[in-house]
Amino acid sequence: MDIFEAMAEWSHEQLVFWSEPLFGYKGIIAIHDTTLGPALGGTRFWTYESEADAVVDALRLSRGMTYKAAIAGLALGGGKSVIIGDPKTMDREMIFRSHGRAVDSLKGRYITAEDVGTSPEDMEFVRMETEHVVGILEGSGDPSPITAYGVYRGIKACAAFRYGDDSLAGKHIAVQGLGHVGYHLCRDLAGEDARLTVADIDEARVRRVVEELGATPVEHDAIYGVEAEIFAPCALGAVVNDDTLGRFGFDIIAGAANNQLARPDHGDALEEKKILYAPDYVINAGGLINVYGELQEWSAERARRKAGEIYGTLIRIFERARSDGVPTSVAADRVAETRIAESRQLQRSYL
Repeated sequence: MDIFEAMAEWSHEQLVFWSEPLFGYKGIIAIHDTTLGPALGGTRFWTYESEADAVVDALRLSRGMTYKAAIAGLALGGGKSVIIGDPKTMDREMIFRSHGRAVDSLKGRYITAEDVGTSPEDMEFVRMETEHVVGILEGSGDPSPITAYGVYRGIKACAAFRYGDDSLAGKHIAVQGLGHVGYHLCRDLAGEDARLTVADIDEARVRRVVEELGATPVEHDAIYGVEAEIFAPCALGAVVNDDTLGRFGFDIIAGAANNQLARPDHGDALEEKKILYAPDYVINAGGLINVYGELQEWSAERARRKAGEIYGTLIRIFERARSDGVPTSVAADRVAETRIAESRQLQRSYL
């Protein structure tokens, strides 16, 4: 793998590798763009098939964070970090304190938070070594409820644009991934009397949603062929790919997962199938808004209101896509890139 070629593909500024073998820590921090402010993005703890896969994940996710912050109108750049290892390990303190040292080495260019495989408790260990961390227990805490609320509002925006009415009562929604965000999203959807079909690789998570909310379970891979109006992917990315596209019968795809399109041209494929796609980094920005609110000392209610604005942001992107004659994924990129480009004329990159 050519590291500099991979960085140049998406114009990344910095890629940091940090290892502390004594504690089993192998971390990668990717900083994509700091035009709008310091790079902020969570730490993902995952078992990658290869180190190259971990690098690619960090690069893709950090770029998404830049665009997410730009679309949401936040004074932040985009970054992301990944820790290679078993996210179920119980021996976490030294791993995350090592990660804190890696974060601290960047002197504020990068601010971290929780992500897949990590928790506010892990961020407390990070905070032992650096002040450049948010989402801690005494701060904004778990961003999942706000992320889920933003996705819920985004799904309503999709319904308004597609059907002319944003009510989700009676709508059949297939939810893939029932972790923190997926679970809270199902609660929001059930609260509006949506009909839920759900899937997750963790049977306990499925059982919880079935018992509490009356959802219908299906096997993980079967979710792509469910006859539902709306598909909400809330697990890992690349769920829109060559294998799944032919199975989709949905009107709308709108969920919390990052990097839902396996390739950029899959946005064109969704457009051809007349499936309305809510660009992932737009609809799932609630978590970023939540931790940004912590930095700005917002109240929880103000952060929730800001996440609710995802509704209007998506409507504007859908209208831009229609007027420009492009997929919604392209329209979202154009909006984000315009804000970043204009900001470069006003200020220096964050130092």
